[in-house]
Amino acid sequence: MQDAKEFTEEYFAAAAEPGQERYLALFADAAVVHDDGHTHRGLAAVRRWRTGLPPVRHDLREVTGTAAACQAVAEVSGDFAGSPVVLRFLFERDGRGKIVVLDITV
Repeated sequence: MQDAKEFTEEYFAAAAEPGQERYLALFADAAVVHDDGHTHRGLAAVRRWRTGLPPVRHDLREVTGTAAACQAVAEVSGDFAGSPVVLRFLFERDGRGKIVVLDITV
């Protein structure tokens, strides 16, 4: 399994691509994403959530934690109200390295 820094760099690189397949491949089938007061359960719901997001740029500032549970702090900018904003991304990953929980908070 990738260490926390390698994993978060991969996550943000995949998030920056216009297609979703590389990004969605990072998630377990039963993944749960908490973002902006909403919970998205399962890969189909994660796909719908991701489709509804505007294109953004992530400037990774800090990574802490372990391969299985880590936190990344990134400045997110794009065409949305309040841009730019600093967000915390809390990841929990399973033994295969897939995201099982992602919490995105201010």
